[in-house]
Amino acid sequence: MESVASVSLDETSFDPTEFSWLWFLSTATYGVGDVVTTIALVQYSVVVNEANALLRAAIESFGLWGLIGMKLVALLFCLAISLAGARDDDAALYYGPPAMLAVVGAF
Repeated sequence: MESVASVSLDETSFDPTEFSWLWFLSTATYGVGDVVTTIALVQYSVVVNEANALLRAAIESFGLWGLIGMKLVALLFCLAISLAGARDDDAALYYGPPAMLAVVGAF
């Protein structure tokens, strides 16, 4: 069975340049925008708490590195889904994860 990590986009119907831009956008909005916003709200506001129980536990246990680690896990999980979608020629799985992360990060 071929692993997701060994998939080359050259072997799929999807454009590697487009893939790079999709993931650049999702990383910029979710990876940077959402993380910076969450850090600012959690660290500098006395009335705002993290609503996600898993993120709250990670922050309480590991501080900001727990938050960054959980966000990185989510990003890498979505990247794996997108690569699997490319391998299976499934446009929804290919475009869905970076689009979802970009929307979540933007808001």
